[in-house]
Amino acid sequence: MIDTEHVSCDTCTAPTAPVLDASDEASRAWPRINIDENPYKADFPLLVAHPEISFLDSAATAQRPACVLDAQRSFYETMNANPLRGLYSLSVEATEAIEQVRAQIARLIGAVDEAERPRAAEIVFTRNTSESLNLVAKAFAPTVLRPGDEVVITIMEHHSNLIPWQQACRAAGAKLVYLYPTKTGELTDTEIAAKIGPRTKIVAAAHVSNVFGCRLPLEKLAAAVHAHGGYLVVDAAQSIPHMPVDVRAIGADFLAFSGHKALGPMGVGVLWGRAELLDQAEPFLTGGEMIDSVTEQDAVWAPVPEKFEAGTQDAAGIYATGTALTYLTEQVGYERIAEREQALVHYAMSRLVELPWVDILGSIYWDRHHGVISFNVRGIHPHDVASILDMEGVCVRAGHHCAQPLLAWLGCENLACCRASLAFYNDRADVDRFIDGLSTVWKTFHA
Repeated sequence: MIDTEHVSCDTCTAPTAPVLDASDEASRAWPRINIDENPYKADFPLLVAHPEISFLDSAATAQRPACVLDAQRSFYETMNANPLRGLYSLSVEATEAIEQVRAQIARLIGAVDEAERPRAAEIVFTRNTSESLNLVAKAFAPTVLRPGDEVVITIMEHHSNLIPWQQACRAAGAKLVYLYPTKTGELTDTEIAAKIGPRTKIVAAAHVSNVFGCRLPLEKLAAAVHAHGGYLVVDAAQSIPHMPVDVRAIGADFLAFSGHKALGPMGVGVLWGRAELLDQAEPFLTGGEMIDSVTEQDAVWAPVPEKFEAGTQDAAGIYATGTALTYLTEQVGYERIAEREQALVHYAMSRLVELPWVDILGSIYWDRHHGVISFNVRGIHPHDVASILDMEGVCVRAGHHCAQPLLAWLGCENLACCRASLAFYNDRADVDRFIDGLSTVWKTFHA
């Protein structure tokens, strides 16, 4: 049952002057990056082919740079063989390529040993964030959840980090407990202390909300649940594309993300888990490659990570995901990404406040939105808003964003809102086309 006492019907109040007030701390430090220039669009074939499009849906899936498309094709042209299944050179080369990406991801998220060597065996490849989180809920959770235990999540979670825990609690006789933020998406110390206690076995939370765009205080959640011997599961789908992620600094026990939101191909997901916890978990899927030996009546599982990678993986996609992460973190770099995206969000918010009929969900301050701005146009259905924007060449998301409990708690009409999500490959022209498109939306219904 969703607690509606924490929010009033004015949740979607339009932002006001503080976002532009030079005396305000958040506004005073805004990054002065030239967003008129765009050195990145040329790297993305779809954006080059369609200059008439402003793509503002990167939170759903990112565009792919040419180097990623080339890498996927190169795999099939130069090392097309089934990894781990052959002793001939092509298969060995394919296997080595996949293992290099596994080690690359371990280094990227800080999964390293005391000598700073990557703990590559802790990286499990899946199809997406959803499958990774389901794996934890179905393979690990049953080993620790007992009747009367509690799993704590936030009301801001994507369905992928909510429904698996509903099912896990139902199966174990445990209770699902919700953390409720302020109307701007902040989790207070009081709320954390009230909800995470001796019965809490698992806390599962997004690193960055896919609706509010706010960053959650994972370090505080980790400290609270670890104090009671529990575990922290992190959905990093919306953070990996925007900022450095370190599982040690966060205090995570499991972490999941998707390649396609980080410039990689669709169909590749990543799950990291502490080795001893992955060893403890039972396989989520069974079949080929995840076994050590099989008899007529029994089987012995292969060691982690193969234990969780039944069947043939998307080897070309994994290989290209490695290229995507290299482009993201080395050719562009998180520092440059943050500067550019913050400048874009600041500009977009400054333009949106000029439209009194636009209601923004979450904080009015630009620096609380990591690439994501969710909004509604007053009195107009989000689907109509998105359709008219599409005719103006602007791609935004409209609907419940796989966050129905959050939108219900916010009191959003139709359980829907619009979402514009920016990436470093956007520029001022994209934002201007978006704002002009919103004016067209309003005029269409108020001619």
